[in-house]
Amino acid sequence: MAKPVVAVVGRPNVGKSTLFNKLIGTRLSIVDDTPGVTRDRIYGDCEWLTHKFLLVDTGGIEPDSSDIILSQMRTQAEIAIETADVIIFVTNVRDGVVASDYEVAAMLQKSGKPIVLCVNKCDSIGDPDPDFYEFYNLGLGDPFAVSAAHGHGTGDMLDEVCKYFPESTDEEEDDEIINVAVIGKPNVGKSSLVNKISGENRAIVSDIAGTTRDTTDTFIENQYGKFNFIDTAGLRRKSKVNDAIEKYSIIRARMAVERANVCVIMIDAVEGFTEQDSKVAGIALEQGKACIIAVNKWDAVEKDGNTMNEYRKKLMNDFSFMSFAPIMFISAQTGQRIDKLFEMISFVHSQNSMRISTGRLNEVLSAATARVQPPTDKGKRLKIYYMTQASTRPPVFVFFVNNAELFHFSYQRYLENQIREVFGLDGTPVRFIIRERGDKKK
Repeated sequence: MAKPVVAVVGRPNVGKSTLFNKLIGTRLSIVDDTPGVTRDRIYGDCEWLTHKFLLVDTGGIEPDSSDIILSQMRTQAEIAIETADVIIFVTNVRDGVVASDYEVAAMLQKSGKPIVLCVNKCDSIGDPDPDFYEFYNLGLGDPFAVSAAHGHGTGDMLDEVCKYFPESTDEEEDDEIINVAVIGKPNVGKSSLVNKISGENRAIVSDIAGTTRDTTDTFIENQYGKFNFIDTAGLRRKSKVNDAIEKYSIIRARMAVERANVCVIMIDAVEGFTEQDSKVAGIALEQGKACIIAVNKWDAVEKDGNTMNEYRKKLMNDFSFMSFAPIMFISAQTGQRIDKLFEMISFVHSQNSMRISTGRLNEVLSAATARVQPPTDKGKRLKIYYMTQASTRPPVFVFFVNNAELFHFSYQRYLENQIREVFGLDGTPVRFIIRERGDKKK
């Protein structure tokens, strides 16, 4: 199940970015006393008690401003509101309730979304400032006195936010269904692929880049299994993302990857590999998803007997950071190798979910360390006592060693290659956790 989305909104300079940074625990948003510093939405993962959610920081809302930048900020905030599950409306006790607060409150009420009213800059401990009670006039229920700078009151506010989250239905989901996110830059044929697979025009198909603004789900059941295809808006370079709706589609695509078990990374065969393709793939890699690189529009490429091999070699070099991902050449228009794509999706999903016994792992580890001795530094040699698998999706392996600093990246890569050689793990990233004696995690 995708994480709930919480949007932090309010007029400029009430402390939204400061609150955002406090809640996610890092200085991700620029904080400045100049109104309008945060122009684009910024998002980050947030966790409170047992709840995990996506927090979205927005530019300040100036309801009646004719200024071009401020009106664009307002548009972005409106899009964030539309797609959020819960809204934190931030106000400022030092300024009191101003006319813009009433206008923003009216706009939020029209959205029909749950609203949690935050009165920021209540920095003193004890009874709130008398002006705090003025915020009841906004008609949004009980306000929460918060100090974004110091963190006072944020716990009570987050308790209220989490009340509105939908109950988890993970246990009710069919474990046999493989969720597949179709990702890539605009106009590579993602919607065409989903339409071809489903046999109907499920998504709008157009040559205009960025036609798909949202994510759409298409359920398929065939001889290869049960699949839910998640078509996403294309990811563009930030400098090319000018339209406010398209900017939010980037967050939606990231959320789609989060929901997915397998990511099909689509490349335009005619255009070839671009820097943006590596960034799209990086999103899936960061989240540990099983991956397939699908080179679409292969029917439009002039070929000779060696074209595919040469193209594959080049892509293997371009995608050297995820050399585990299989490469397929397809055509969404003609249906070329679509059946093979289903088979590969099922296969890489099984690899991403693979669990290996500790005994088998240590047999491979023993043989690998005997073949290539662990590294030494200043006369001290790395000792690997044993390894075990901690989790799946992606496979995570824990190594218990005498000195984590001696476990160089090159030797980790060697052991990863040995594990892959024996067990496969095709199409999936793997993670290593290194622990010293005393359960000290590095």
